[in-house]
Amino acid sequence: MDLSIYFRSITEQDNCSVVICNPEHEIIYMNPAAAVRYAKSGGTGLVGRSIFECHNRESEERIRKVVSWFKEGPKNNRIYTYHNEKENKDVYMIALRDGEGKFIGYYEKHEYRNAEEGKLYQFDRNL
Repeated sequence: MDLSIYFRSITEQDNCSVVICNPEHEIIYMNPAAAVRYAKSGGTGLVGRSIFECHNRESEERIRKVVSWFKEGPKNNRIYTYHNEKENKDVYMIALRDGEGKFIGYYEKHEYRNAEEGKLYQFDRNL
């Protein structure tokens, strides 16, 4: 069974930005939340371009260092990169690997710390 349609649907429905890069640092996918978040930088027009086109030199060095660490071995998969005080979220870089553990890319994961404000099973709003 091909699960790719399910995994794509998961990212498409996520409220957090998902930007996936290949090992060469090329953006290969942006979910709708990322397209909105990065609209001023080009939104989905960033797909196919280098992630470094929208990062400063210091960030580029950090990304390269993390990716080198990911490539060292299949146990190096997640690293905490910063806390965004304004949005109350922690941000991580996550390695993507194939079924044999080979590094195939990476993405940035946002974990918000704010409690949900909606009511449990509130069907009258857009979930």
